[in-house]
Amino acid sequence: MKQSRSVRKTNMRTCLIALAMGLLAACDTHAASKPTGHDYPAKPIRFVIGPSPDLLARIVGQKLTESWGQQVIVDARPGAGGAIAVEIVSKAAPDGYTWLMTSSSIAINQAVYPNTSYDLTRDVAPVGLMATIPFVLVVNPTVPAHSVAELIKLARAQPGKLNYGSSGNGTAPHLGIEWIKTLAGVEMVHVPYKAVPPAVIDLLGNQVQLMFVIAQAAVPHVKSGKLRALAVSSARRSPALPELPTIAEAGFAKFDITGWLGVHVPAGTPVSLIQRINAEINRALDVQDVRARMLAAGMDTATTTTPQFGQFVRNDIAKYARIVKDAHLKIE
Repeated sequence: MKQSRSVRKTNMRTCLIALAMGLLAACDTHAASKPTGHDYPAKPIRFVIGPSPDLLARIVGQKLTESWGQQVIVDARPGAGGAIAVEIVSKAAPDGYTWLMTSSSIAINQAVYPNTSYDLTRDVAPVGLMATIPFVLVVNPTVPAHSVAELIKLARAQPGKLNYGSSGNGTAPHLGIEWIKTLAGVEMVHVPYKAVPPAVIDLLGNQVQLMFVIAQAAVPHVKSGKLRALAVSSARRSPALPELPTIAEAGFAKFDITGWLGVHVPAGTPVSLIQRINAEINRALDVQDVRARMLAAGMDTATTTTPQFGQFVRNDIAKYARIVKDAHLKIE
């Protein structure tokens, strides 16, 4: 039976409406797959950690989990000097669900090793700084120096006689002393160790006479009189040892060597989403018990905007590359 013209028009209209509704549904599904400021986060977040302690990631992750109702899962990938962690995150979807904890050690590796497989300014996008970790310049009590000026005077009078320890070649404590040597024009002998504890043991035993140590490791020995603290390496005094001057205050303007921890995400992550993550992390860092736990672990809370952190990382990489060049170091 042939359909009347009016029935055919009605059927066509029905088909067009169904087609339009299908297209709208498809658009809605596609839109829902993209993170927005309103529905983020809608699933757990993977927080990849490179060659850094995971304490801060767990502290902040716990606060964000409580706030969001979505778990922040810490995934430690410490191998290859940070290259593994950077590669994992750089290849992840830029949807805000994979984060990278970056650190000064990852930036230093990029600065001092020309064949590093990653580039923090290209492969990942900055979110924000979380913490800085100042170092304390300490000497064995047998060293007749009670200030940086006296230490430099001693080094000039006895070139090559003072040994300084570090946690390894190309680390911040190593390059910090090398920077002082270049600025002051003195000679001291580097004794690298594979970790901080054996270096501190030899410092206590006067096998090495000085080194940069994080405040958490230095303070107990300084308070007991087993080590003497001369200055802190950061641009500002440390809350852990507020009475100590900075290296800059001791006469080396613009000297600033600090460990740091921050967050990056895959390149291409929407700016609005990065800003949302930055704001939430900064809010978690501002909680009093978080700040107290960080201070107890030798970390100073540090928050930035995303552009500030991006510039901070670029400056840090350039600084260490300059130190290596000026000191004529060959780090292998």
